[in-house]
Amino acid sequence: MTYATARRLLPARLLRYVYWFEAFIQESVSALAASLPAGARVLDAGAGESQHASYFSHCRYTSVDLAVGDAGWNYSRLHALADLNALPFAGAVFDAALNIVTLEHLRQPARALAEIARVLKPGGTLLLIAPHQWEVHQAPHDYFRYTCHGLRYLLDEAGFTVVEVEPAGGLFRLLSRRLLNTVQFFPGPAKLIPLLCFVPLALLLPVFDPLDRSRDFTLGYRCLARAKAAAPQAG
Repeated sequence: MTYATARRLLPARLLRYVYWFEAFIQESVSALAASLPAGARVLDAGAGESQHASYFSHCRYTSVDLAVGDAGWNYSRLHALADLNALPFAGAVFDAALNIVTLEHLRQPARALAEIARVLKPGGTLLLIAPHQWEVHQAPHDYFRYTCHGLRYLLDEAGFTVVEVEPAGGLFRLLSRRLLNTVQFFPGPAKLIPLLCFVPLALLLPVFDPLDRSRDFTLGYRCLARAKAAAPQAG
């Protein structure tokens, strides 16, 4: 079951419990939107189908994507079709930006982050969410996975001050997700095998997630960062 289908069928609490990473993303985007004043300019860099637009109805929302990730997606709601390595905007025009599970699809992630920093006003907020332990997706445009240390390094080099790097759960949520993934490998009636053998355990495992205090095993990370003021030009 896809997350979009699950959102229609499952109660909110069960949805959050089963699809932890997706709920983590939605809650993070919602929190960013709630923190912004009316009229704030927001850049969704790597927006895909612009699925986050509704959170920013009170803002001046701009979605950008290269539209090569998924052939089945509808990219018609994009405001700009562009490479994130060369954003078609002047510098320091956006109050906030989001880059949601997009960084792994960029061949030059450092360059893209530097571009996002360029178009943000000094002090502007970036919400970045990237996977750590996740399956290959949107092939062949899937190039990297990120540790918390790698994300901090990339953000700092791009001209951001890192405010927070938060893991999306620990080992037991990761194991739970992997057990749920087993359903996709069984055709037709054979799906009863994982449904009976693996799914019950998958639903139990998240209860133990507080035992993983280090969160070195995680599905991904949420980063909040602020754009630094541009350095003065020499001479």
